[in-house]
Amino acid sequence: MIRGSTAVYGILGDPVEHSLSPVFQNLAFKHLGINAVYVAFHVGKDRLRDAISGLKALRVRGVNITIPHKEEVLNFADLLSLEVREIGAANTLKFSDAVEAYNTDWLGFKRSLEDITDPKGKKALLLGAGGSSRAVAYALRRLEVETFVWNRTRSKAERLAERFGLKVINRPEEVVGEVDIVINTTSVGLKDGDGEIFDYSLISARQVVLDIIYRDTPLIKRAKTVGAKAVNGFPMLLYQGVESFKIWTGCEPPVNLLKEALIPFGYPTEC
Repeated sequence: MIRGSTAVYGILGDPVEHSLSPVFQNLAFKHLGINAVYVAFHVGKDRLRDAISGLKALRVRGVNITIPHKEEVLNFADLLSLEVREIGAANTLKFSDAVEAYNTDWLGFKRSLEDITDPKGKKALLLGAGGSSRAVAYALRRLEVETFVWNRTRSKAERLAERFGLKVINRPEEVVGEVDIVINTTSVGLKDGDGEIFDYSLISARQVVLDIIYRDTPLIKRAKTVGAKAVNGFPMLLYQGVESFKIWTGCEPPVNLLKEALIPFGYPTEC
């Protein structure tokens, strides 16, 4: 029997009720015999300061941060990791004597990419220049992948490109035929009936396609149809959570067991 007080961890966001992080984080605690619980905290944008103060007062050990707080939360952290300073956003807080901010999103993306290809010497097309694209762009830079970026609002793409050394393009069709990797960080595909970002018939079997959305979007489906390696956002979700878990506990969680727990929710069983 596990004795002692229960440590509390969680995730802050708005909305957050749909989060699958409690599913695998609580399983990790149980498997390792750690007396802890991971819960979802619904925190509106105007209550983030109050929430962080409350978590500190309640001696919560750590939290993940999701939309829309990943940038604003930096204002309430005492220590920023190198990756947080580079990316400009945090998805993980650890509460000790200070509030420590980390970013494990980039590691989650990096590992999900490396699961299906060796990115060394490859070229990539990055679709979107919103908040999630920062961690992806940072990972691609660390991997020394030559990256082209497209966004509907060109000025956002230009800012991302300047920060991470990317090349801005006017239309995805300009380079999709020559790149090895296609990555979608936009919300297109999240809803049924969403159109195509570009002409998906241009995807070929030699390419690798990743989408950060936690479902098989039309982009992913098209890639699989032509025989390309393709994966949705579930591996990135899991791997970033695994890295957060290690920051909080110093323990290595059972990754394969956690994958199995997410399969009923859509975790890909093959690429």
